[in-house]
Amino acid sequence: MALTLLDIVKTLGPGRGRSGNGSCWISSRTCLTDTAAIARLIEPAVKELGFELVRVAMIGGKSDPTLQVMAERPDTRQLHIDDCADLSRKLSDILDEADPIEEAYRLEVSSPGIDRPLTRRADYADWAGHEARIRFEQPVDGAKQVSGIIEGIDGDTIRVATTMGERTVDFANIASAKLVLTDKLINATAPLSTDGAEEIFETEED
Repeated sequence: MALTLLDIVKTLGPGRGRSGNGSCWISSRTCLTDTAAIARLIEPAVKELGFELVRVAMIGGKSDPTLQVMAERPDTRQLHIDDCADLSRKLSDILDEADPIEEAYRLEVSSPGIDRPLTRRADYADWAGHEARIRFEQPVDGAKQVSGIIEGIDGDTIRVATTMGERTVDFANIASAKLVLTDKLINATAPLSTDGAEEIFETEED
């Protein structure tokens, strides 16, 4: 199934932190707030390096605005430190050329880690059989989220097995979703580490 940018772009609210357990590369840049436009701008470069774009998000709020770019190798579902550094340099050049200078922010390039976000329709097929936590844009039957085992996806409808039975979730109504760290997930994603990157590289740019 062909993926659209709407499948991969999610804008998060305030709350700074390293997302996922993957490798990271952080550098200071100037602020772009339209994550969909950023995704369109950088996706060709991500693919050129042989990676897939997982998510583009602005995190950190006003106190620490950070443009977070998550990407992965299709075969390993992760990036190594060197991959993050290469991608960060390439994206920095692209953003320099676009030059939409507004305010300072940091560029963070990372792999999604084991308890990864689920941002694309294909993720719900790829990770069927694993536990996930899904937050809704709009409450469903009074509930703001659902947790359970992903059973699969049919078109835009995701099937989740919960303790109360099967639930269906409209992909368009998902605010955010991520896998829950379990022994089954750890075994399925070996040799991915649960510890994340040992180092975070940070550079300052004018």
